[in-house]
Amino acid sequence: MKKLKSMFKIHRIFIAQEFKRMMEYKGDFIVGIIGFLMIQMSNLLFLWIIFSQIPNLLGWTVNEVVFIYGFSLIPKGIDHFFFDNLWAIGHFTVRKGDFDKYLTRPVNTLFHVLVEKIQIDALGEILTGIALVCITIPKLGANLNIFRILIMIVLIPFITLIYTGIKTITASIAFWTKRSGNIIYMFYMVNDFAKYPATIYNRFVQNIITYIIPFALTSYYPALFILRGENSLFNLGLPVLAAVVLMGFGILVWHKGIRAYESAGS
Repeated sequence: MKKLKSMFKIHRIFIAQEFKRMMEYKGDFIVGIIGFLMIQMSNLLFLWIIFSQIPNLLGWTVNEVVFIYGFSLIPKGIDHFFFDNLWAIGHFTVRKGDFDKYLTRPVNTLFHVLVEKIQIDALGEILTGIALVCITIPKLGANLNIFRILIMIVLIPFITLIYTGIKTITASIAFWTKRSGNIIYMFYMVNDFAKYPATIYNRFVQNIITYIIPFALTSYYPALFILRGENSLFNLGLPVLAAVVLMGFGILVWHKGIRAYESAGS
């Protein structure tokens, strides 16, 4: 318990310092959030154009699709906000030899990397996601109740770990190859499939985003239960199981990578 309190204290200190750094450049802070909001608005415009031509998407109404889209942004945005420093590990930290600093400090290396920085522009994703979910819930009131909404809230931290686990696994490859940024990007961009119902894709893609790179578990399958009450054991249990497995495997690969790590740089 004492160690846990110490870790939370360290996390608060890192976040406070990061906010101080960001506030030195208020323009970048504001532009970053506005930029992400504009990207999400353009995606929503795309959805509006589609649904102005067709009444539903393979049985999914516009409000259901917007709910899935908004819900997918919340855990993705939380991961982006808190744990985006993993991208640096894959792109340049290991290659330049800068990872050595984490090995000289009396803090778990993975924990240190995860909490060292935050990405304030991720607030654009989080706020957009929350807004879309809140807007669509009243329109889907007949299908929703307080219990399902509470389940949705409880599920979000686990879904966030699916993103973090995948990034941890792919970032750890850099300990052997010196760079893995392209690998992180290749896997992470599959999350775009999570913004829409998985049934609109062919069977091959559905299997990939459900069982291999399981981003469909971050939105579509939870939405099946939240919106329609379907198969709670599979649609809620599988995302939780995937989060535990991916994060656990990510931690394992990370520590194996630490043992294989050789300082680089010039």
